[in-house]
Amino acid sequence: MLCVRNIGELVLVSRGPVTGRNMRSVEILTDAAVIIDGELIKWIGSNQKAVPSADAEIIDADGGCVVPGLIDCHTHTIFAETRENEFVKRLEGKSYAQIAEEGGGIRVTVEGVRGASVDRLVETTLPRLQRMMSNGVTCVEIKSGYGLSVEDELKMLRAIKRLGSLTPIELVGTYLAAHTTPRELADSPDEYLDVVLDEKVLSLIREEDLAEFCDVFCEQTAFDIDRSRRVLETCQSFGLIPKLHADQITQMGATVLAGEVGAISADHLETIDNAGLAAMKAAGTIAVLLPACSWFLGVQQAPARRILESDLPVAIATDHNPGSCMVESLPLAMSIACTQMKMTPTEVLIAATANAAAALNRHHRLGSIAPGMQADLLLLDVPNHNRWLYEPGRNCVRGVIKKGKLICGE
Repeated sequence: MLCVRNIGELVLVSRGPVTGRNMRSVEILTDAAVIIDGELIKWIGSNQKAVPSADAEIIDADGGCVVPGLIDCHTHTIFAETRENEFVKRLEGKSYAQIAEEGGGIRVTVEGVRGASVDRLVETTLPRLQRMMSNGVTCVEIKSGYGLSVEDELKMLRAIKRLGSLTPIELVGTYLAAHTTPRELADSPDEYLDVVLDEKVLSLIREEDLAEFCDVFCEQTAFDIDRSRRVLETCQSFGLIPKLHADQITQMGATVLAGEVGAISADHLETIDNAGLAAMKAAGTIAVLLPACSWFLGVQQAPARRILESDLPVAIATDHNPGSCMVESLPLAMSIACTQMKMTPTEVLIAATANAAAALNRHHRLGSIAPGMQADLLLLDVPNHNRWLYEPGRNCVRGVIKKGKLICGE
């Protein structure tokens, strides 16, 4: 048994999904305690009324804030090579398209992944996950999509699965073979999809339990609506739950498609329109916003306030990747959501916990603080969650509890 005492502010985020208008407020207990039995929260209440067992381990929160463990529900954090040269080129005024024409872009990362073994991918990714954990992340979704061949996409998914046995963070695999087309099939997208959507490939993913979700980059430069629908519906028939990269650069109806296929989430949404908002709301699709990506690229943010006012459940993630968002810190992305998207710290906290859990179909056990929920908690060295996101760039995490065990910090 574990007891966390002397909590200055215990933030009782409700179980997700929490719709936009209900994200404005959250229940808070002051001078509180939490008792954990095994992997689950057993009791929450007043510090004075906490009665842990005689042999319970005691953690003193020292008046700090305690919140649910963070969930990063959209990342591309497995890659072998970095692309800082492209970062400099963008600062010098070159566009993403120009960089791609010069041989840069996603395909550079593809070459690195293709040249790396599973061991190498695990070796380069594990330190990133450890840093994410030190910033309070307890669950991370990781996409494939930098292999762009059956062999290399499966290699990425197997690396994710192996990493899950090497870190206490819970990892979630997503099959994103439909990220773009490889160089060798650049002008033959249907032929490429024939390969990566082959029945034997999808059956193998299911049999080896390599992924829970499928994803597609629905964009003019990647896959159109019809091909995206084919990807999602084919993968769905093999048990993979649909997600979309949607409405990021151009408005082409991707969020409407998300609603039509019953996607669990649609991510990015910088160019979302009213039809997309209505389709997602009807389907119960989570809106996953990626503020650090727009910040990193210096482009317009998704219209968070409009999405919240439409009463959609909103989640926040990093979109950590080597090209458009080399940001590992979810708390930094959360602070960017406050300053650039005008979301409140309460809305952002719910977005990175309860609603991020819902975007990964884990809201029944993750993302909130209540008896019976999994004991994933953060101990912060600030008195309240407003103060936490008011200090971007400083790691305020004193301790990370995962499944009732202290895995990081004091």
